[in-house]
Amino acid sequence: MVAAELCTCQCRTMQFLSEIVSIIDRHTPNDGFHATMMERVTLARSSTVTMPMPNVYRPQLCLVVQGRKDIMLGDHVFRYAPGRYGIVTYELPAVGHVVEARPDHPYLCLYLDFDPVMLGELALRVPPAPGIAAPPIGKTVSDASDGLLDATLRLLRLLDDPVAQPILGPLAEQEILYRLLAGADGARMRQVTAGQGPLAQIARAIALIGRNFRGRLNIDRLADEVGMSPSSFHAHFRSVTAMTPLAFQKQLRLQDARSLMLVNGLDVASAALSVGYESPSQFSREYRRQFGEPPARDIARLRASPNLVAVA
Repeated sequence: MVAAELCTCQCRTMQFLSEIVSIIDRHTPNDGFHATMMERVTLARSSTVTMPMPNVYRPQLCLVVQGRKDIMLGDHVFRYAPGRYGIVTYELPAVGHVVEARPDHPYLCLYLDFDPVMLGELALRVPPAPGIAAPPIGKTVSDASDGLLDATLRLLRLLDDPVAQPILGPLAEQEILYRLLAGADGARMRQVTAGQGPLAQIARAIALIGRNFRGRLNIDRLADEVGMSPSSFHAHFRSVTAMTPLAFQKQLRLQDARSLMLVNGLDVASAALSVGYESPSQFSREYRRQFGEPPARDIARLRASPNLVAVA
């Protein structure tokens, strides 16, 4: 009986995934990110593996339905596979890498940005699951329940029903948030709406660094601004982001410099100075440690292989 129930559950999961794959495949005609008529829903497709690419991930759900992807945050590696979802509760710099994809079996996923107002209202109505504490790190990957897949499928079906979308879309989105709040990640989801306590203080610090990462970072002053002692600030910041404040700032600077060179055409020295480095040689050393190659060579490789960076 148990084996039969397990087989039925697996079949149901595969049915949900199969239809979700079909919808995303139809609405992503080429590789890259695709906005949809629903403002917080983005679809992604990659027909090839990609090189590791840094990005700043905002609070959102990412559900992978085909292919595989790894995300590196500090010294943590999060592995996505079909039917696995990840949530991010703070803006975090991480490195993404599609590790399984091919033209006839592309990597496909859905992103849903969290609406803090909708999430906050639901958090007040959904009681926390007893005995489940939220690990402080602002990123996780878990297996999607059939309830979550079902709600996601109904949301995506609305891409083919624009008349019903304004009415039924928010209901499906609310159910997705409900499934996350009521499940094993509920305590972590509440971090998005936390207004006080150490996690809220670190969230404010992350936002402050994000707005001012090109300037000089004074850790003691930053700790004071968010109302923490320097030692407590360091410990909590590392537990949430898996890196120190200075390493967090460095990742933002290097990611920004890479974009300035790749997209805006800045040379190495100009990009280094633009993001706050006083020494281009120090910038080049840290860039090579982060990305594996000197800046000029890395940018030349990216320009020569644009398909390898379509989905990061």
